[in-house]
Amino acid sequence: MSRPVQHPASDDISIAAVLYALSDPVRAAIVRELAKTPHGMNCTEMNERLGLELAKSTCSQHYRILREAGVIFCERKGVELFSRVRTQDLTAKFPGLLRAILNGYEQ
Repeated sequence: MSRPVQHPASDDISIAAVLYALSDPVRAAIVRELAKTPHGMNCTEMNERLGLELAKSTCSQHYRILREAGVIFCERKGVELFSRVRTQDLTAKFPGLLRAILNGYEQ
């Protein structure tokens, strides 16, 4: 049996954690792509979409930082872990922040 994936509650998401998580260009690119796919995506699909060749441990580290910051929600489906952006939670707590950061990376 696989262990459950832990996520912070909406009220526990801090601006410092979100800003730290999104300060890395690779993590920002992951979130930008996940925001385009509301059903979620796994790490393999993301690497292909972004053209990255990240080691599994590096990919896991990026996703862990994003998850623990409250930026993404991860859900196990069989042996795979699908992730999606917690857009509603982030928009409710920090209106406009996510879009502003992602737009900044696009420019």
